[in-house]
Amino acid sequence: MTKPASRRARKRYFDFKSFLVDRFGCRVYKLQIDAGFTCPNRDGTIAVGGCAYCDGRGSSLRQKGPLPAVAQQIADGKALYRNLRGAAKFIAYFQTFTNTYAPVESLRALYDEALAQPDVVGLSIGTRPDCVDEDVLRLLEGYAGRSHVWVEYGLQSIHDGTLGRMNRGHDSACFADAVRRTAGRGLFICAHIILGLPGETRADMMKTARAVAALPVDGVKVHSLLALRGTEVGRLFEEGKISLMGQEDYVSTVCDVLELLPPSVVIQRITAEGYRDIYLGPGWAQSKLKVLNAIDRELEKRDTWQGAKYMERD
Repeated sequence: MTKPASRRARKRYFDFKSFLVDRFGCRVYKLQIDAGFTCPNRDGTIAVGGCAYCDGRGSSLRQKGPLPAVAQQIADGKALYRNLRGAAKFIAYFQTFTNTYAPVESLRALYDEALAQPDVVGLSIGTRPDCVDEDVLRLLEGYAGRSHVWVEYGLQSIHDGTLGRMNRGHDSACFADAVRRTAGRGLFICAHIILGLPGETRADMMKTARAVAALPVDGVKVHSLLALRGTEVGRLFEEGKISLMGQEDYVSTVCDVLELLPPSVVIQRITAEGYRDIYLGPGWAQSKLKVLNAIDRELEKRDTWQGAKYMERD
């Protein structure tokens, strides 16, 4: 079996904390930034209403009123993390909605502002695969020579039928094309996938894992489907029309996914939770530490590692 590709990884998968310590030699944290973006899947350019699982309110900061400047958001985040966790360096994570959905010069001003802040060593840009044209990629490539830059693409599933049901507004070929166009520019690529999407079997989820493993992806974020009030998934869940994964099923499935991913792929996230005021389920996902511990125990029980079945093919 091939162990995770990190000198410092104590887990049986290549966790993001270990990756950052390997690279920077100190504790590095991502600071969540809401720069006021919207999404073409909400404003009518592609569709309206957004993805079926997405809460359209945006960040909690946005809900409080006018957004502070990027520099102020970074200063506030740095103070919090240094006090609580002893962080030394930071990555500015443009997270809310589609963070390349603006003219290039507007993007440049926001990214420059973030990188100009002390101890900010990089960017992480959350976006859609249909919102990265050549001009955007050249802009991001220009930062890669002096900063650590991640481009995070929402995929969720490799199955076009699922993407259609979830109102994603793009197909799997669009994702693969975006990854290939991004590769080779000095940028790190992260893919987001969701387990337990309506209508998908475990075999379907494994096909998604294998498809991601076959692409030049550097990182992965995984979590279970969450039902949030005010979303289409939340409505279907409340009406009893869909069910959500149980913890045991999720833990087992995510370990299967880890076995299929290359050992060098960084696992940026392996569980998630939603805003508590609109959270409907699954209840177990709100205890992130318990879920992480359960995944560790399952990997130990199997005596397996990330990448253990990476070379296996159907």
